Amino acid sequence: MSRVLGAVLTAGHRLRRLWWRVRRPRTFGVKVLLHPPEDPLRFLAVRHSYVDRDRWALPGGRYRPRRESPAEAGRREVAEELALAITGDLQEVTALETVTEGKRDRLTILVGTAASREVSTSLELSEARWLRTDLADVPDGAPLSRWLRIALSPPDPSPAPSSRPDPAPR
Repeated sequence: MSRVLGAVLTAGHRLRRLWWRVRRPRTFGVKVLLHPPEDPLRFLAVRHSYVDRDRWALPGGRYRPRRESPAEAGRREVAEELALAITGDLQEVTALETVTEGKRDRLTILVGTAASREVSTSLELSEARWLRTDLADVPDGAPLSRWLRIALSPPDPSPAPSSRPDPAPR
């Protein structure tokens, strides 16, 4: 049964990507960097069952801004994909504009804390695993999503460039 469902999900995703190339829609997505309770040096990584099956990624998905905020969507996606609640607020790591697969996407990456370590994957996911933030326990050669790498990268401590020109030397 899971093989048939995986084939159906893969075919559906391929059709959706074709439609995106024709229509070029504006979409909104959210990804969640989720830490287990009391362990900020670990995070939850997932592998999808229908696309990029080998790539470790962050849980998340699509949302409609008129219906929910990125944080509400992040909570919903984590609950749907992993049957996991989030404690406290989700904080924005970054928001990016991307053009991939023919669609124009606004992706918001959030960070938060899971209510527990117990995870139950939905049919969308083939695996979920708590990994170290230094990635030392990622299997050799396993690809990582770009969004996961961005979420784990330290914030840029340099100040934003000034829009004023440098004063003339005296």
